[in-house]
Amino acid sequence: MALTTEIQEKINTWLSGNYDEESKANIRQLMADGSQEEALSDAFYRNLEFGTGGLRGVMGTGSNRMNRYTLGMATQGLCNYLVKSFPNQEIKVAIAHDSRNNSREFARIAAGIFSANGITVYLFEDLRPTPELSYTIRHLGCQSGVVVTASHNPKEYNGYKVYWQDGAQVVAPHDKNIIHEVNAIHSVDEVKFQADESRIHMIGADLDDAYLTEVQKLSINPAAIQRQHDLKIVYTPLHGTGITLVPKALERFGFTNVHIVQEQATPDGNFPTVVSPNPEEKAAMQIALDQAKQLDADIVLATDPDSDRVGIGVKNSNGEWVLVNGNQTAALLTHYLLSARKQAGKMTDQDFIVYTIVTSDVLGDIAYAHGVKAYQTLTGFKYIAGIIRDLEGKETYIGGGEESYGYMIGSFVRDKDAVSACALIAEMAAVAKDRGQSLYEAMVAMYAEYGLYKEDLISITKKGQRGAEEIQEMMRDLRANPPATIAGSPVVEVRDYQKGTLHDLRTGIETPTGLEASNVLQFITADGSKISARPSGTEPKIKFYFSVKQPLKSAVDYEMENRILTERIARIIDDMKLR
Repeated sequence: MALTTEIQEKINTWLSGNYDEESKANIRQLMADGSQEEALSDAFYRNLEFGTGGLRGVMGTGSNRMNRYTLGMATQGLCNYLVKSFPNQEIKVAIAHDSRNNSREFARIAAGIFSANGITVYLFEDLRPTPELSYTIRHLGCQSGVVVTASHNPKEYNGYKVYWQDGAQVVAPHDKNIIHEVNAIHSVDEVKFQADESRIHMIGADLDDAYLTEVQKLSINPAAIQRQHDLKIVYTPLHGTGITLVPKALERFGFTNVHIVQEQATPDGNFPTVVSPNPEEKAAMQIALDQAKQLDADIVLATDPDSDRVGIGVKNSNGEWVLVNGNQTAALLTHYLLSARKQAGKMTDQDFIVYTIVTSDVLGDIAYAHGVKAYQTLTGFKYIAGIIRDLEGKETYIGGGEESYGYMIGSFVRDKDAVSACALIAEMAAVAKDRGQSLYEAMVAMYAEYGLYKEDLISITKKGQRGAEEIQEMMRDLRANPPATIAGSPVVEVRDYQKGTLHDLRTGIETPTGLEASNVLQFITADGSKISARPSGTEPKIKFYFSVKQPLKSAVDYEMENRILTERIARIIDDMKLR
């Protein structure tokens, strides 16, 4: 493929501009190799987009890559916005990073740019979980913060998430305003790379202790833990930041029998034992599951590289190790938090939970059964944090979650938090064991009480410039030609969150979603199935979510009814030609 004039101009800017010689040599090498035009095009066809959450991309040379220059221009834009937003104030930011390659270097570069702009910087001395960064912003009274991470993406990626003074990722109007300031930086010459070291302060152990103290306060049933302190837990940080705090959190809760997967205990940005460091994938969990089988453990816990997501494994009724998916874990946590608080006499009329529009609706059913309010919001914990912020002082946030293995218990952190989630999941398993149940049996009993929901997800990856266009074409086609039936069941409602409408096809009535515009489509069928289409905001993917349900009369029928729902999802996927 031939390079466009626009791409060639960007390449020339890098070759002639104030960029390091190594980057220029990389570009010349690609240009000299006649077979690398597609690679050059992908590296320069656009600027790496500073989205509503920050940056994320493949590391390398180019305007569409994560490197010191794209990070530098983003940081300078953020600095400019902070100076405008907080005039005549001492501006403070906190910075953390995960275990990925270049994360420490990127964190140091960001710290240097903030300091060069007269901003006080609190930089963690070493890698730390993302939720601790969220906590630190509020604890130290910072106006903003960043964490260098690409979450659970493959090793080639890195990223940069931006937080506001409430400890949550930036939302409107700040997100769009920051993007405007970032886009106004047209040259690396505008970036103040020369650090003022006197403004950079290292932080570490004191913040760890303060954060863990808040985590420990979340425990609802310490007596059950005391009786089941030797619950056999296998934990893997998947080469990430969880190793710094998850074992300490479990210890503070009172667990004494934690086995760390040593092959994955050392932080390593190459993630040598996994293809992808994602606890949603069984392949990433396999070493921990094998160790759990060997030890006859009670539960497996795994966190992703920046320790904001957690995956769990349990033994099923046949004694086989299986993974509990994100919807099931969110439901279990919600059920445990509400029932345990009620039993402990801690429940109030102001309690509420939050879950996202693509998360299992069983969370709403559980809240309703306990007389607790349930709010739904768009995907992303910044929206959950926004509801907490809006209701602060009026209602009490108990917990919330999303299907992609993120959970947030309590409001001292304003982002998903795998450290506290690991501790509460372990407590939940200890309480179940104290009652003579495995966590799997507790899950089945929960579905027997509220009805059986089954969810699945398909992610379709479309890389590069053409891939992004194909994803948009798929969404346009779904809007222009929505299905009338899905797997034999009529579509009775179309929810278009970009348009902001809920359209009941039976009555013709449209009502507003009440949520911010987002490129998500949902189809609700007469049999209660929910199919959602959502392009990812952080990866070159479009995701299709499937949720089906039916009553579960008895726990003994779980396996049979679960198979029926699995087959229903398969029919939906085939009918929509998604594989």
